[in-house]
Amino acid sequence: MLTPIRLVSEAAELAAHRHNGMARKGRGNEPYINHLAEVANLLATATEGADAELVAAGWLHDMIEDTDTTREELAQRFSARVASLIAECTDDMSLPKAERRQLQVLEAPKKSPGAKLIKIADKISNTEARIQTDPSAEERDDLADYIGWATQVVAGCRGGNAWLDEKFDDAVKAARSLL
Repeated sequence: MLTPIRLVSEAAELAAHRHNGMARKGRGNEPYINHLAEVANLLATATEGADAELVAAGWLHDMIEDTDTTREELAQRFSARVASLIAECTDDMSLPKAERRQLQVLEAPKKSPGAKLIKIADKISNTEARIQTDPSAEERDDLADYIGWATQVVAGCRGGNAWLDEKFDDAVKAARSLL
């Protein structure tokens, strides 16, 4: 069993290696690892660093979806709980985007408490990445679409951490000010 700091550090390192070369949407194609760092940091802040497995899962939450990493590998390298949290946050990429989105809305209330926190942190990071100074009409449309959907997902995840709930509300408020 890894110590808490090693668990988080090794998760960050694996995330960096497996997402190497990937860019995120919004913010001018910045490295994708920035998104993973934001999610992990939001979770660390929300829990005051008390849950290393949750923070590690934040670093790795897109791993199964975006790379050839398996749940089994994650369970072996980290823990069954880390792998389970990641699996809960993984979309079935074989489905059309609209169907994946609808499933996130429907499944959000059924998630474990930790997976709900990861979902909220993920939506905060993605919302903030779409907030740009003087957005184009296309960027405003993307932002409006994203926050409309993200708000529905987060509605099913609320109540586990007041700070994350408020941080999401603040991000949506900032986004709506641009619409």
